[in-house]
This record gives sequence, C-alpha cells and structure tokens, in this order.
Amino acid sequence: MHNQLTKKDIEDMEAEIEHRKAVVRKELLEDVKEARAQGDLSENFEYYAAKKAKNANESRIRFLERMIKTAEIVDDKSAEDEVGMNKTVTVRMEDDGSEATYKIVTTMRGNALKGLISIESPLGKQLLGHKVGDKLTIEVNSDYSYDITILKIENTELTEEDKLRDF
Repeated sequence: MHNQLTKKDIEDMEAEIEHRKAVVRKELLEDVKEARAQGDLSENFEYYAAKKAKNANESRIRFLERMIKTAEIVDDKSAEDEVGMNKTVTVRMEDDGSEATYKIVTTMRGNALKGLISIESPLGKQLLGHKVGDKLTIEVNSDYSYDITILKIENTELTEEDKLRDF
C-alpha cells in the first residue's frame, strides 16, 4: 500500500532525516561512547539508555526513508469552495445536532485528538471534494455509519501544530 503524501510532507520528512543524520546521530553516538567509558556494561543503565536512544533514531530514519520511497504524491490544491487538503471543515452530526471541526491532512500529520483528520480515514475520504450544505453518510465499517452535514469550509495552511507524527 502506498501512503498518500503531499510534496510538503516529503520535504518535511527529508529535512527531518537530514537533521537526524547530521545532528542527532552524532550526539547519540557520543552519548554511547561516554556511557561505555563508565566501566562495567552489565550494570550500566546509562549505556543501555544511550543505545536505546541511538537505535530509536536509526529506526525513525529508516521509517521516514521507507515512507518517502513508497509514497504516492497527492495534490494539495482544491477549489476554493470545496473540501480539500489542509482545509478546516465544520460539520454537524445529524444524530445529535453537535458540531465538530476538523482539518484535512495526510496520514503523516493526522491526529484525531487534535482534530487533524487523515484523507485516508473514512471521514476524510468522504469529505474530500464536497461543499457547504452537502449531506454525507460516513461508513466506518459494514455495521456502523453516521450522517453529517458540511456547515463551513475554511482555507487554512499547515501550522507548527500540524507537524509530522512520531509513530
């Protein structure tokens, strides 16, 4: 399966990889050397913590490189009046009349707890391309669905809070 990413996602991921290789990797290798120099490795917590941090950094680098390699580039442009990438959408839940606001992003930036909904989620997929006033049925799975109405679409950009997920 290919991950749907924007050019901006790829640029941010490449920048993180470069930072991790040029800066973080050197710092963590130095931490491992210092901890190793403290003597007996069998009871050296600092050594194991430093090795764990170094390995986590290398895993993150490999993960990001794999994501870039298998990415499907998606366009982040859409019509002014329709739901698209990086737009903030306010919807009404028809079952209880409550309202919710979501920003449409890629999986690498998605965080439902912060209102960042991935274009690969059931809600994100259904919202794309629709306009204010459209009524949609969101099918979560074969047993559950719910109805929403789009109330407002705002043209927003990525912010510092929309950073790449750590996984």
